[in-house]
Amino acid sequence: MGNGVDVTSLQSELEDLWKRRDEVPLQSAEAVAAVDAAIGLLDTGRVRVAELLDGEVVVHEWLKNAILLLYKQASPQPSQFGPFRCADKIPLKSAIDGVQVSPGAVIRRGSYQEPGAVVMPSHIGIGSYVGEGTLVDSWVGIGSCAQIGRNVHLSGGVGLGGMIEPPMARPVVIEDDAFIGARSMVYSGARVGEGALLGAGALLTDTIPVIDAATGEELSRGEVPPWTVAVPASRPREFAGGTFGLPCLLVIKHLKKGERHDKAKLNDAVRTQPPATLSL
Repeated sequence: MGNGVDVTSLQSELEDLWKRRDEVPLQSAEAVAAVDAAIGLLDTGRVRVAELLDGEVVVHEWLKNAILLLYKQASPQPSQFGPFRCADKIPLKSAIDGVQVSPGAVIRRGSYQEPGAVVMPSHIGIGSYVGEGTLVDSWVGIGSCAQIGRNVHLSGGVGLGGMIEPPMARPVVIEDDAFIGARSMVYSGARVGEGALLGAGALLTDTIPVIDAATGEELSRGEVPPWTVAVPASRPREFAGGTFGLPCLLVIKHLKKGERHDKAKLNDAVRTQPPATLSL
């Protein structure tokens, strides 16, 4: 896969290292080099922690293991972010190609942003992936290993949870053309389908029911269907202490494939391409 890295051999080496992590010195030159090579592949988008294959989320555990091994190997190092002094195990990216990045954006090494993405002041964790044409708005938090597709809009204050461990666990996945409303929270391996719109203030985890408003049918847990509009709601549940409303998502509209809801229309003006290579 370029850069002299044999990905198949590297995968085997890291899988073996992970199995013997309590027996071998993780600070050895060989172990450090193997982990660094994997993080380098993630950083340049040559591999990714998870991807959609035939409509299913496939997790590449060996890459998650590499991130966990990095945390075991690394010690906090002093760095500077603007006027602020930091001490962190994971350094920031040193270069971004073809991505518009505003002051205040914190992007960790080992994450990847495709050319054409726009990143406002926000935080992007290691192992995450942001697709071309996606807008990461102000104060968005993208957790480690979250996977965001192309032409997605993450509105202000959105939180996407990280999912490094357990290694086999599915990360948060936001598919192409989705719109996530302001202050929404998507966690615990939840998934927003292609072209779906999630209303402001929504909460979606792997246990949150997604209900069709027209029929009352529960469509899924933790997955918003493609090309739908879903808004936060609650439904009553009886407990010993009384009746209480528990959160759910209500699908209030089904869109035609390719149809854009008015709130989800992308603003091309903010997606002006920067120079091909931008050093940070």
